[in-house]
This record gives sequence, structure tokens and C-alpha cells, in this order.
Amino acid sequence: METAPITAWTLQNEIPIPDDVNQLLVEGEQAVAAFKTFRDSAIFTTKRLIVRDAQGVTGKKVEIYSLPYSAINMWSSENAGKLDLNAEVELWTRAGHIKIKLGRGADVRRLDSLIAWAVLHSH
Repeated sequence: METAPITAWTLQNEIPIPDDVNQLLVEGEQAVAAFKTFRDSAIFTTKRLIVRDAQGVTGKKVEIYSLPYSAINMWSSENAGKLDLNAEVELWTRAGHIKIKLGRGADVRRLDSLIAWAVLHSH
């Protein structure tokens, strides 16, 4: 199923949940896990995946992507073992195809289980 992704993100390693993420959450929503991205962070909540992307030289302008788990139709995860530095997860959503590349510090199985938990509990 080869389609061009509408967007691609890189998750580098799991980090503590940023304090300021609470202002983005709705009533009853909780942050579950967070990952460092190239320019900010990605946060898994009980309802969606939030990806923040700081822009510009100062990083004061922030674009926020919000992907409700209910929009994910299918996903795949791929790695070739301990020597593979190019692990990735792909999501097929109502909005299109999203590719998530993983850095050395991100565990592809942890990410896969987070997505499985989120998608299978939201439908």
C-alpha cells in the first residue's frame, strides 16, 4: 500500500509529559506519554495524538496537529532488529497517510502498543 504521506514526523525518545500540555486537553482527557520531536514534542493522550511543531528562528510560533484516534483506520510498524536505526510507524487515517520515523531512543514496540491501546479503546 504505497502512498505518499501527507506529513511525516520523527520521534526521538520518550520524555516526561510537558507541563504546558494541560492547556490543550479537554475535560476528561489525560496525557499518557510524550516523545521529543525534532522541533518540539508529540503527546499521546487518552483521546488523540498531539504533535507540536515550533517554527521560525525563535520557536515562538507553534503549529499543533491533533489526530483523534478514531480517525486511524490502520497502522503498521517496522524495524529490522537492534541494528536498524530506521524504525517507523505508518498510520492510515481519514485525513490521509502519516509516516512517523523513530530515532534511536524511541522504542518501536512501545509506540506500536500505545497506538494499539489508543485506537482499539477509542472505537
